[in-house]
Amino acid sequence: MSLHPDHRHEAGTTATASGTHGTDITTDTDTAPAGRPGGDLLDSVASWAPADTPFGAFRLVPVRPAQDLSLITRWMNDPAVAAFWQLAGPAFLTARHICAQLEGDGRSVPCLGVLDSTPMSYFELYRADLDPLARAYPARPDDTGVHLLLGGAADRGRGIGTALLRAVADLVLAHRPRCTRVVAEPDIRNTPSVSAFLSAGFRYAAEIDLPDKRAALMIRDRSIRHAL
Repeated sequence: MSLHPDHRHEAGTTATASGTHGTDITTDTDTAPAGRPGGDLLDSVASWAPADTPFGAFRLVPVRPAQDLSLITRWMNDPAVAAFWQLAGPAFLTARHICAQLEGDGRSVPCLGVLDSTPMSYFELYRADLDPLARAYPARPDDTGVHLLLGGAADRGRGIGTALLRAVADLVLAHRPRCTRVVAEPDIRNTPSVSAFLSAGFRYAAEIDLPDKRAALMIRDRSIRHAL
């Protein structure tokens, strides 16, 4: 499973979207809330406790490029991943993508997904309301987005992606009290990803046009969290 993050959290990007209560959300690197790299705009992801899943204990660990770059680069060069992430090639391409987030204001946090002490997936948690994605849907303050790839082919097609998406959405809602929704935007052609989101309690809210894909806007609402 892979999800393509076609908005790259670039510095200096401005996005405006109509909010659900008729307010506009405007984001710009110069005017967005100040934060420290490492996750202050996402409530300190590094401090979040592990989550239990049917496949073992899972936790998010913010990426450390010096230690993790070679592993993530290998995953990005898997054809099944490269088709959607478009980061196949030398390690510097992956490094540039990751470091742009780590050196930013904390609105996007790249993480390894660690299952029973084994790094096996890559996640990006990001402030969807402060992201160019907010141009494409009626964003709410503190909407939190998620991108995911499963690193090993053996972990795909077994329900692991669904379990991890559910766990990550629960972690976001548990640790980000101001966040009312977790959102995602997989390519509509990536049917395994769309199916995994649906199985993880996300609803198919709309189809939206993004710069290089037509995406399924998937939303998991806090209001029904305990009913799923």
